[in-house]
Amino acid sequence: MSLPEELGALVREHLAARPGASWAELARDVGVAGLLVPEEHGGAGCGPAELAAVAEEMGGALSPHPFLQTAVMAVTAATACGAADLLKAVADGGVSATVVLPGEAELRLAGGRLSGVAPYVMAGELVLLYAGGQLVEAVPTRREAYLTMDESRPLERLTFEDVPVRRLGDDTSAGRVRDLGIAALAAEQVGGAQRCLDMAVAYARTRVQFGRPIGAFQAVKHKLADVLLLVESARSAARAAADHGVAAAVAGSYCTEAYLAAAGENIQIHGGIGITWEHPAHRYFKRATSDAQLFGPPQAHRARLAEVVFGGP
Repeated sequence: MSLPEELGALVREHLAARPGASWAELARDVGVAGLLVPEEHGGAGCGPAELAAVAEEMGGALSPHPFLQTAVMAVTAATACGAADLLKAVADGGVSATVVLPGEAELRLAGGRLSGVAPYVMAGELVLLYAGGQLVEAVPTRREAYLTMDESRPLERLTFEDVPVRRLGDDTSAGRVRDLGIAALAAEQVGGAQRCLDMAVAYARTRVQFGRPIGAFQAVKHKLADVLLLVESARSAARAAADHGVAAAVAGSYCTEAYLAAAGENIQIHGGIGITWEHPAHRYFKRATSDAQLFGPPQAHRARLAEVVFGGP
């Protein structure tokens, strides 16, 4: 078994055995928080393959932990500017962090003080922001939680009113942070889509209608085959996404739509029970719908791809 497979299996077993485990427990027992943290700063020093394997398991379990914003985006930003103290704190699992990317907030940085508002930020204790050509850390004056469709990934509105900042480095890593965030989200979406397919197949084998399992009907077989093709294609796109910005745009578009389709078909195959609170199918549909807007809708990723490849939409 390769290292990515071992890490994926370890995360899967931990989440299955301890579904209510805290972020600190997940960091301590499995090392998820320090996955991308260099070894000299207390992390595992892993790369894209390990990231994709772990992210897929996190998405399959609908993990509410701040993996994406902390272990992926904040760590990537902090590594680029050599913020050793922040990296060690994250690797130890003692703190979560989030990143506000350029263009996602109305911020003013002058004289070492920050003012403005950052909407729809993934929740994290430490806040890193790209503002005024710099990466800085600041403490919000006010945090307001949004009422979102997917409650397992909390979003906040952060307000900064002339607060002091800690400068971490120049604004040179924002593009890489965003691309790696998209790649990790794509892998999470693959994990969620795979879980939807597994649920649908299991139900189609056991649900009997007209004297035989519904999986024996051609229409249901076609649905499941279509979803399988989407999931496997999405997995290929997600595995390639961490190495190149163009690949991240491809994965951001394809994996989003694949997850939405898989979650929708899972509900359709389950019929009435699929839309009840008692069944988890609706939770995957909510996560898929929420994820579709996190880094922009599929159309935005395709527009970026067209601009990079062809020089325009």
